[in-house]
Amino acid sequence: MIREIVKHPAKILTQVCEEVTEINEEIITLLDDMYETMVEYDGMGIAAPQVNVPLRIALVELGEERTLIEMINPTVIETSGSSVDIEGCLSFPGLYGEVERPSYVKIEAHDRYGQVYQLEAMDYDARCILHEIDHLDGILFDSKITRIYTEEELEEMFEEEEE
Repeated sequence: MIREIVKHPAKILTQVCEEVTEINEEIITLLDDMYETMVEYDGMGIAAPQVNVPLRIALVELGEERTLIEMINPTVIETSGSSVDIEGCLSFPGLYGEVERPSYVKIEAHDRYGQVYQLEAMDYDARCILHEIDHLDGILFDSKITRIYTEEELEEMFEEEEE
């Protein structure tokens, strides 16, 4: 089921989310709904508070293959490096800006079956993971933007890249 995306300045977006204590049918349905919602709105990732659920759950599609990872109760184990790139957010339609983030991340999380896993990611994938984990801590990307881009500027940049 496609859920409504919560938009800034909704209070839930700035709250620290609660740990998931049991992975049950309700959580599995939420994961499935979050995925359908992310695809519908053309997102690269989505966090539970963005669909009005204050739980530590997030999804991200990684790599060119767009492999889905489901993160339940994710924790950041390690980060390193630094890079600046343009980000957007489903909860901030039309807002795009440069954000500095670590270029490497190692996380630990649970999957939908309750299994603990670790994952390492670099560059854009690391950026996506950290953006979504920030959501779970009530941290929004607009607080990290160093330069805002208009949609027109982005379109021009993409056109230049294609040439």
